[in-house]
Amino acid sequence: MGDMLRFPVTRPRRLRRTKFIRDLVAETKVDPGDLIFPLFVKEGLREKEPIEAMPGQYRFSLEELLKEMNELLELGLRNIILFGIPERKDEIGSSAYDKEGIVQRAVRKLKDEFSNEITIFTDVCLCQYTTHGHCGIITGNSVDNDETLKQIAKIAVSHAEAGSDVVAPSGMMDGAVKAIREALDDAGYKETAIMSYSSKYASVLYGPFREAASSAPKFGDRRGYQMDPRNSDEALREALLDIKEGADIIMVKPATWYLDVIRRLSKLPVPLAAYNVSGEYSMVKLACKAGLLDEKLAVWEMLHSIKRAGADIIITYFAKDYARWHKNGELGP
Repeated sequence: MGDMLRFPVTRPRRLRRTKFIRDLVAETKVDPGDLIFPLFVKEGLREKEPIEAMPGQYRFSLEELLKEMNELLELGLRNIILFGIPERKDEIGSSAYDKEGIVQRAVRKLKDEFSNEITIFTDVCLCQYTTHGHCGIITGNSVDNDETLKQIAKIAVSHAEAGSDVVAPSGMMDGAVKAIREALDDAGYKETAIMSYSSKYASVLYGPFREAASSAPKFGDRRGYQMDPRNSDEALREALLDIKEGADIIMVKPATWYLDVIRRLSKLPVPLAAYNVSGEYSMVKLACKAGLLDEKLAVWEMLHSIKRAGADIIITYFAKDYARWHKNGELGP
């Protein structure tokens, strides 16, 4: 009678016993095809230039950019997002929409060389191109939202004309997606998609990027247009507005400190990207250099946490490293 009343011990550990079983039943998997690699292309360079604030990252010349793309393709990475660093800046960022601008030339070269092998996303903003470093046209002491829309619409069309597959407005201007969608459609680029930085927070984690792209504001800050880190309802409102205006993909930026926001926005009816930003990258790199973390395991865990929270796409400076480790079978505990 006693034996009949015994119940077996429930043993979830059976499915954790070996790496092969763990991999088989894993609920979340990050493949290199889920990743977008950010690349900086700088006007006037002859060789690639190390970015001191981001160990292992570079500013590329046009020729070095083609070499880098070849390496990425060999690793199975086909998605990139381009950030341009011009030689010439002015108050209105006119070089951002110059047909011979650095991004426009880079896109054309990449498309000529690699045709349909890659997907090119291009950042649509003014901060790298303006003398003041803000993401729009300055009137008085603040960014003029509606004047800025005219500029970013011109940038988006110039990128599409060069061959960009997806334009990505990052300035957090009200009505940006609508302005870009209308301009693209009017110019005949109905197939060019929009990935909106719909929930871009005013974060301290952008510091290394601003050094990399020479885009720090010369006065004030960006809290008047980027989102308050204390809010998540606002992120939902912003995302819904961008979807209504025509965004094909929405984004949360940064990623790891905003996993709750990623989870909320993952329920919306368009793909969700999360930007694993420069500060997140540099913190991990520095901790690993100091011997505090195992780099492969740290990156593996971080990217899986972002995917587990609900991101469909991850933009990360670790994409190349992750793809190499993935190809060599070096990932996972």
